[in-house]
Amino acid sequence: MPQEEQSDSERSRRDNVEVMSATSHSLNRAARNDSAANLKQTDGARTENEDASAVEETRPNLNGTKRRRRNIVIVLVLLIASLLIIYFSFFRSKTKTDATDEAEVIVSVRTAKVEQQGIASRSTALGTIFPREQAIVSTNIGGQIKAMRLLKNQVVRQGEVIAQLDVRDLQAQRAEAAATVQSARLQARGVTTGAIPQTNAQTERDLRDARAGVANARALYERRRDLYGKGGIALKEVEAAQLALTTAENNLRLVERTASLRTSAINPNDQAQAQSAITQAEQRMRTIDAQLSFANIRSPLTGVVTEQFQFQGEYAASGARLVTIADTSEVIVKAQFADTVVADMKMGDSATILPNDLPGERMGGRVSLISRSSDPQNRTVEVWVNLGNAAGRLRTGSAAQVLVATNTANEALVVPASAVTLDATDADTGTVMLVDKESIARETKVK
Repeated sequence: MPQEEQSDSERSRRDNVEVMSATSHSLNRAARNDSAANLKQTDGARTENEDASAVEETRPNLNGTKRRRRNIVIVLVLLIASLLIIYFSFFRSKTKTDATDEAEVIVSVRTAKVEQQGIASRSTALGTIFPREQAIVSTNIGGQIKAMRLLKNQVVRQGEVIAQLDVRDLQAQRAEAAATVQSARLQARGVTTGAIPQTNAQTERDLRDARAGVANARALYERRRDLYGKGGIALKEVEAAQLALTTAENNLRLVERTASLRTSAINPNDQAQAQSAITQAEQRMRTIDAQLSFANIRSPLTGVVTEQFQFQGEYAASGARLVTIADTSEVIVKAQFADTVVADMKMGDSATILPNDLPGERMGGRVSLISRSSDPQNRTVEVWVNLGNAAGRLRTGSAAQVLVATNTANEALVVPASAVTLDATDADTGTVMLVDKESIARETKVK
């Protein structure tokens, strides 16, 4: 077909050249005729008599003018005809060429197989990495830091001592409180036992003697009763032993009653005041013991020391910050998403983290929290994504891109993105060319 097209074009150019040649020959022939007529007229004029009249000389000139006009008209007609022939020949050649092009257009395309797989819409936002758990360790008492090593970027374990305070003044206060407790107890004992020590000693001796007499009388009575049962002694000896036991028991009850009356005769208010003094002294000692327990400062969790505010030898006031400890074994990426996007999210959605300080790294996580409040200025909602960081590669405080998959479809027909022609640059609809069983491509709308 391209060869036939070329032949038609060459024939068209050949016809145009022939028409132009014929036109040129016609124009040359007309010019030669005019020249010949002029020469004949000139020769005829020369053979005439120079004295002929003006009327006879003018007549040949009029005939020559008519012939020239006729020749010009003929030339114009031939020229117009040649132009028409050229135009129609060119138009016919162009029509054939266009028809040939339309019939013989061959386009090289590349096809791809449509696959069925799960898809999801992805929303992205810039987030900040935070530790899962963080604690700022402060002092509960004031004092000079006696021992504390450089802890920044060091790993500490839960319960590990990270600092010791100088508490010699508290130890002296504790000794004083212990002495106060002992003194209060002695004073309370004096109030309880009475004001005369000799009387108290006599009463205590009487109680001991009475208890010992009862014990001896009971032993004697039991021994004589056994012997009487065997026939070894008379009955009157058993009765005498029983009488002695009864007398000893009555004496013990008398002594106990006497001691009770002496104790009850003491003023109850004095006893209450003595007991209150003991309680106050013991409470002060417990308070000092609690303060002494704060001298050793321990780590509340296992993690990395991210900040150290004070060092060994410095004075730490009560409540002063010492270190910040962060558990980075698991981190939380907090990002602000548009409220229109959050409407399609739910807890547990999969997310992909792209840390800015680790180019090319992709880490998977899950949405752990979607805030119930929205920023009224930016119209954004805070979303948390939890992911593991056992290797410690993610740094707290650094930035990361958060990609969250929403509107998940498990069985969708998927085509390559390069095969889709979008309706607009920001549109989510477009067209693709699908090849049917007859190998004919047809345009199809997709979303």
